[in-house]
Amino acid sequence: MFQIMQKNVQKMTINYSPNFDLKKRDKNKIKYLIFHYTGMTNDRSAIKKLTSFNSNVSCHYYITGSGKIIQMVPDLYVAWHAGISSWRKNVSLNKYSIGIEISNPGHEHGYRKFNENQIKTLIKISKRIIKKYKINKKNILGHSDIAPSRKKDPGEKFPWKFLHKNKIGIWHNLNSKNIKNLRGKMSGLYLDNFKNFLKKIGYRIEYSNNRQLKRLIQIFQMRFRPELINGKCDLECYEIAKSLKNIK
Repeated sequence: MFQIMQKNVQKMTINYSPNFDLKKRDKNKIKYLIFHYTGMTNDRSAIKKLTSFNSNVSCHYYITGSGKIIQMVPDLYVAWHAGISSWRKNVSLNKYSIGIEISNPGHEHGYRKFNENQIKTLIKISKRIIKKYKINKKNILGHSDIAPSRKKDPGEKFPWKFLHKNKIGIWHNLNSKNIKNLRGKMSGLYLDNFKNFLKKIGYRIEYSNNRQLKRLIQIFQMRFRPELINGKCDLECYEIAKSLKNIK
């Protein structure tokens, strides 16, 4: 696993994007830290898109394939990275968040693990942001968490468990050996409670049909049970969600 050596993290450079709200926000508005992958084949294409007038997308920070960091929008301006999104009582999370894009081709172009240099840089910049804006660990999220019906990033290869060990984000506290015994065991009696757990964690989605619910379960699994992503609520998923719902 990654060995964090902060001295090896690249210095920040600046390449400003024109895609942001002109009105400056108060620092107290910043409550969320959102992680994305670029979903593009290389840094050049991703940076071009994020800094293009016509793309209508941007981020605050961009982490290259080699782990270099580029600031694209200053923190106190709203970058356009989250789109239609929600978490708990908040909607349109651009207004309340800082977005970090990490170079990765994504599921459509040969999704791969994030490399050591990228994660070193991500941990360093995330800790700075968390401390500066007093961001609650429950509000450190992936794009898929806040837009589960349309986004998969940063995906199942994103090291959420490792980040949690470095005091970034949340993770369940269940014993991995014991919890695997619950994998695949199903009970329809648990489904309503499971959906309530997801709502308490922060997920917001209408369960208008089974396809929509399956998608949400897959998104939950990508983050908290990446070993098996099947869109089915087994007892392992149930216990994971139960352990997360009351994290403070």
